[in-house]
Amino acid sequence: MKYLFIHQNFPGQYLHLVRHLVQAGGHEIVFISEDNANLIPGVRRVIYRMPRHATEQTHPGAREFDLGLVRADAVAKAATTLRDLGFEPDIIIGHHGWGELLNIQDVFPGVPVLGYFEFYYHDEPGFDVGFDPEFPMQPAMMPLVRAKNAINLQALTSPGYGQTPTEFQKSAYPDWAREKITVLREGVDLELCRPDATAHRRKFSIKDVHVSPKEKLITYVSRDLEPYRGFHVFMRALPRILREQPDARVIMVGGDGVSYGARLPSGSWRERMLEELAGELDLSRIHFVGKVSYDDFLRLLQRSDTHVYLTYPFVASWSLREAMAAGCAIVGSATAPVEEFIEDGVTGRLVPFTEPDRIAEGVLELLNDTRTAKKMRQEARAEAERTLCMKAYLARYEDLISQLITGHKAAPVLQERAAEADAPRNGTVPKRGKPKGALKTKPDAVKADPVTPAKKPRQPAARKTAPVRAAAKQVASASSKTVRTPKSAAQAAPRVAKGAAVRSASVKRTAGRRKKADLASS
Repeated sequence: MKYLFIHQNFPGQYLHLVRHLVQAGGHEIVFISEDNANLIPGVRRVIYRMPRHATEQTHPGAREFDLGLVRADAVAKAATTLRDLGFEPDIIIGHHGWGELLNIQDVFPGVPVLGYFEFYYHDEPGFDVGFDPEFPMQPAMMPLVRAKNAINLQALTSPGYGQTPTEFQKSAYPDWAREKITVLREGVDLELCRPDATAHRRKFSIKDVHVSPKEKLITYVSRDLEPYRGFHVFMRALPRILREQPDARVIMVGGDGVSYGARLPSGSWRERMLEELAGELDLSRIHFVGKVSYDDFLRLLQRSDTHVYLTYPFVASWSLREAMAAGCAIVGSATAPVEEFIEDGVTGRLVPFTEPDRIAEGVLELLNDTRTAKKMRQEARAEAERTLCMKAYLARYEDLISQLITGHKAAPVLQERAAEADAPRNGTVPKRGKPKGALKTKPDAVKADPVTPAKKPRQPAARKTAPVRAAAKQVASASSKTVRTPKSAAQAAPRVAKGAAVRSASVKRTAGRRKKADLASS
């Protein structure tokens, strides 16, 4: 099979799938992305460059769409180079979020496209905008929120199929679009992310922080320490937790940036919350360790006595899945993304997002009721084994891909047969094109078997082919691993390179993730 992946931050959400395909062997895998240091053996990359960024003259609501069209042009040029070198994929897989796939159908019109639909933005209740009463949305911002769906809407009306990782994310899309989207629940490496029964019996250390076996450890993880992931309300819960639990320590993983929502005029949310709570916190027991390696992240989850995961009604983090797999006693926010994974009183404790006292109560309960905490740990791990197995996820992914390719190839044949059946019997030849009685091939017909979630979330209101090796060899004569076209030809010109080995980023997880990739556990 010939695969073409597209994601501006290689390998993004496709790390595990790409590695799996490489290990299986027998595939040609090409990946179009912007340049970065990440490499995977057996994967050939085509690098595109953004010729420009948003301009001040562009309307604020149109800037994201403008850049999406720029990316679409750059990706189309890179794909055209591949096509002209003789590479035609069997399937194209990519993320719709940045607009990169918008023009790909013009380059490979006969190839099925499987796009990742991550989130559809809303300005009505039930989702992230306006959820937190502390940050009311100004009316002037509402048009900008709606405008964020420009790329989404273009993608939804383009040829191709879609997938998303949760029922909640699918529910964010309009009713008319959902039949195009398959829920494909992302998996966790259950052999790597697993409980460690001995972790609480020995001293735990991470960076310059040391926790003895006699101390209780409360953990919190986010890509960045910010309101979207409940950092501000968790901080407000800490005075009571530390006062009533004198043997507890708190370790928080995450950067000082902003991944979601608006940035502060100056400083970080960590600085702001420390200033707000000055004199109320025992800072000797609160540890901000920044971003950590994936190995340290897993050890932290295994040692955790209570893990806190809070989020707006938005995309759920990978860290929630990994905490379940590691058998954490989880205190989560009673918001739709978390409710899809955690059942209150069974696999964790759910608390109101905006109430620090209730968050503190949930943490204190699991720290002191060891019997309940132990049962929840076991149930969380069992639920991960039932619904988050990486092997099962990859098998469903491959099955979905196979069905899409088969259905895509079958559609023209079915239409031709229908056209022949509709043709008059006087010997005339029917006109070409889509016949009136043609059979429609819907995405529903090629869905992968879904994995039943722990709890249904609340619904918001509402070939001329040639091996790519040969192609790369042709262009590699100018440089052993990279080819660059002159800037005068196109500022967004691609370069094709052979892969080597995945190098870890600052947090050991790329855009998306996984072992030795950025702990960007959103």
